[in-house]
Amino acid sequence: MKVKGIELFSGGLDSILAFKVIAEQEIEISGITFETPFFSAAKARMTAERIGLPLVVLDITAEHLRMLRAPRYGYGRNMNPCIDCHTLMLQVAGRRMEEEGADFVFTGEVLGERPMSQGKQSLYVVAKNAGYPDRILRPLSARLLPETEPERSGKVDRSRLCDIQGRGRKRQMEMAVHYGITSYPPPAGGCLLTDPIFSRRLRDLVDHHRDHEIRDIELLKVGRHFRLDEKTKAIVGRNAMDNETIERLAKRGDALIRIDSFPGPTVLVPGGGYEGTRLLAAAICARYCDGPRDRELVAGCLRDGSATSLTVLAVIPAEAERLLV
Repeated sequence: MKVKGIELFSGGLDSILAFKVIAEQEIEISGITFETPFFSAAKARMTAERIGLPLVVLDITAEHLRMLRAPRYGYGRNMNPCIDCHTLMLQVAGRRMEEEGADFVFTGEVLGERPMSQGKQSLYVVAKNAGYPDRILRPLSARLLPETEPERSGKVDRSRLCDIQGRGRKRQMEMAVHYGITSYPPPAGGCLLTDPIFSRRLRDLVDHHRDHEIRDIELLKVGRHFRLDEKTKAIVGRNAMDNETIERLAKRGDALIRIDSFPGPTVLVPGGGYEGTRLLAAAICARYCDGPRDRELVAGCLRDGSATSLTVLAVIPAEAERLLV
């Protein structure tokens, strides 16, 4: 019976090389990758198609958000719960392995390449907590790690696996030449939870709006964000694309504010706020429009199909800076 492996596939060079190393042993391979509001599967899709890897893309948003609220091993420098995130991904990949009757799951992880999530202890903890400590293989560093069941049983030839470690990329570059790999995406990046600005906004959202929705997370990706009071914030478009996104994501009960007669941003107040916060949002809108700063401007406020006018003076830069999330 043919041996089957499922690769947790990111689309980067390491995952391409892991695929090549396992494929050389004539093992049947399929790939799995994930998407949430914080990262997409675009790179993995593109790369898998190029190298001929059958790829399943799963949206794990619900499970990921539950994990993100209280990660067992905490966050990295920003809001990236790397150990818990990798654990979740391997749990889902392991379930897929069992459903399909595959023999093991493998990844492109390299021992010591990422200090927080790819130390020897971290790799073991992730595999153990995922529930498959003996069936998760890291082909690029396998000879530096304890043998797994597929190696012991002869399904995978350990002697043909690698012993790469550390953050240097020399070995990977040499392997890319060996396999004729001439094009691949740059390493790292792609997860918004590692971005300091996005993480600051996400913390603010979690702290003030425990009942937030996916829409609220999508809004974190656009515009400038201002905390008006404990219950209310405003999102201010920076360009036409932001304005279009803000308008598209608006829902019933929200307030949309624009300055009449002058080009400028669209401002969204989720939930609509109250009169005082709408006036403050309009004053912030006036701060970023093309109108004069030294006289009152009229803003149009649209909420649930009802339009009202707000007369405001633009907030001073120091006040806008103080409110900025």
